[in-house]
Amino acid sequence: MLLRLPQLTLVAAIAGGIGLAGHSPHSAQVARVNPVASTPESLAAGKKAYDLYCASCHGSAGQGAVKAGVLISIVQEQGGRQPPDLTDDQWDHGSTDGDVYTVIEKGVPSTMMAGWAGRIGETDVWNIVNYIRALAANTKVEAGPVVRAAATPRPTLALADYVQMPITGEPGGDRVRGQLARVNFLRDEPGGRRFFVNDLNGPLYILDKHTRQFTTYLDFDGRSGRPGLFPRFVSAPYLATGLINVILDPDYARTGLFYSIHMEDSTVDAAAAPRPGVVPGLDLSAYRTTPALATPAPPGARIDREAVLIEWTDRNIANATFEGTARELLRLQLPSPIHPLGEMTFNPAARRGDPDWRVMYIGVGDSGGGEQRDIRRLTPQRLDTLNGKILRIVPDLHEHTSTSTVSENGRYRIPNDNPFAAVGGARKEIWATGLRNPHRLAWDVDAAQPAAPRLLAFTIGLATWEAVVIVKKGANYGYPLREGPQAMTPDGMTAVPDPDTIPLQITDRLVGGSVTPAYPVIAYSHIASGGDAIAGGAVYRGQRVPALRGKVVFADITTGHIWYANIEDVRRADDGDPNTLAPIHEIDTDLRSRVEQMFRARGGRGDALPGAAAIAGRGRVDVRVAEDNDGEIYLLTKSDGMIRQVVGFK
Repeated sequence: MLLRLPQLTLVAAIAGGIGLAGHSPHSAQVARVNPVASTPESLAAGKKAYDLYCASCHGSAGQGAVKAGVLISIVQEQGGRQPPDLTDDQWDHGSTDGDVYTVIEKGVPSTMMAGWAGRIGETDVWNIVNYIRALAANTKVEAGPVVRAAATPRPTLALADYVQMPITGEPGGDRVRGQLARVNFLRDEPGGRRFFVNDLNGPLYILDKHTRQFTTYLDFDGRSGRPGLFPRFVSAPYLATGLINVILDPDYARTGLFYSIHMEDSTVDAAAAPRPGVVPGLDLSAYRTTPALATPAPPGARIDREAVLIEWTDRNIANATFEGTARELLRLQLPSPIHPLGEMTFNPAARRGDPDWRVMYIGVGDSGGGEQRDIRRLTPQRLDTLNGKILRIVPDLHEHTSTSTVSENGRYRIPNDNPFAAVGGARKEIWATGLRNPHRLAWDVDAAQPAAPRLLAFTIGLATWEAVVIVKKGANYGYPLREGPQAMTPDGMTAVPDPDTIPLQITDRLVGGSVTPAYPVIAYSHIASGGDAIAGGAVYRGQRVPALRGKVVFADITTGHIWYANIEDVRRADDGDPNTLAPIHEIDTDLRSRVEQMFRARGGRGDALPGAAAIAGRGRVDVRVAEDNDGEIYLLTKSDGMIRQVVGFK
């Protein structure tokens, strides 16, 4: 069964922080009169709706994010104003009930204030207006008992603690600095003997599956006198900075090749190359840095972040130390520290001699460009830059030599059948475009068509939709002109036009015709039953939990919510209709409580988990999803520095 969205008109945020002070953005419209009397029943209903939809941003008593102690990360990153106090003269006493209703209904374009039209009933919106008035007047509101119909029992996911990460965070540190270990990926070594696990704070570990012991294989953090490899390494302001990713070559058992992505501060007065002597077995005699590929930015903008992709060759993969060489493949400018070059994957169905054998797909975020109001906004659409894209390259210069060309920097090859390889002005590496932050990629291998797997991208939205898309050659997923199943316009979110086309943007000024955007197959919204940012997921193909087979299991980063979608529904939702989505089913877990308990047991301090977000409120679970070579699923949680395995589903 597929889910079809109603044709709703929603208004949502595009950029910046909330700023409603003394503002009646729709005063030119006919004034609305509040038809709902401010009765105890209305106030009680308004409180329930406010707590569900509004409190996570504006505080439980309408006091605003700052007073409530809930700072929303994305607003902070973009330098915008945090959600304001709804009880002071600037908001409540300065607007009519009709104006307040309209702001709730339509949001405030160019801010992070999303609209709720179609997602909250009209009566509930008026009840919220009445409740906000009561908060301003310090009126005590009794919500009363909640009477609910018996809910259909949800399935439960059973988790088992697998291993504790070494603590690399700062217990008691503010925001996400207090996370105990910023575990980001878990990669299974061919043969299943060991895991490679990276911590964003710098260490790359080998985890022995039998002893459950960690060995520091490489330490990337060489900043400010630290003992690691890279003097320009940067892991602040946290979130997606640091040692971002590691992946093993499909032929690792023979080649010893693996790849890493880390972030550097280009303004640091130090060499960009690894520091000699840090790893005794690392031969740097042939290491050369590459010129950083430029990214769009307004004149005079400070660009101080670069993502670096490196190929490592370990000559002895039987031990837990590194002996070999390193080769820099790519260096990419990032105009902000969010949404970097982040994910890497290889086609698991490709075999030696296949066109996709040892061909790497790379998910590149837009580095926050799409929510800007300057030249950066169209970065995810522009074909002359790599940001906001899925790339496809051949890392090994000796592979596919007759069907690819060498890159401009001479460090990797580009397949000739990439969709924009012959488009003048376009980056030939691009496979798909128009994505905000495709920070996790996963494969769906259909038993009926094992040689033609589907690549799923889990992409983080701005203010309305978190989405999963099926990545296709040359597809454009629309961001920032589209988000999820809707159009994103200067006036907010609307239904997509029919027919739906957008410009094929080659540069900021050069357009090469038009294209119909591709739409997600899974999406959820930024409401209490949804979340803030999709964590990634996996199509379960293991043996331990038979009831999960044929399901895409995915999560929300901050809230820790877990869902599944049936893979057949996901495949059928790929029909070109923006309103067709695979139904998602929430799974009960005790993940948040387990993370909170372990956080404190391991020395975490504070009355909540580190960090905050709009829907999660104070305390981010900060979960990611991983799988091993057998298809078993693991949950990685940064706040308590734990890896847990999924062991049951019923």
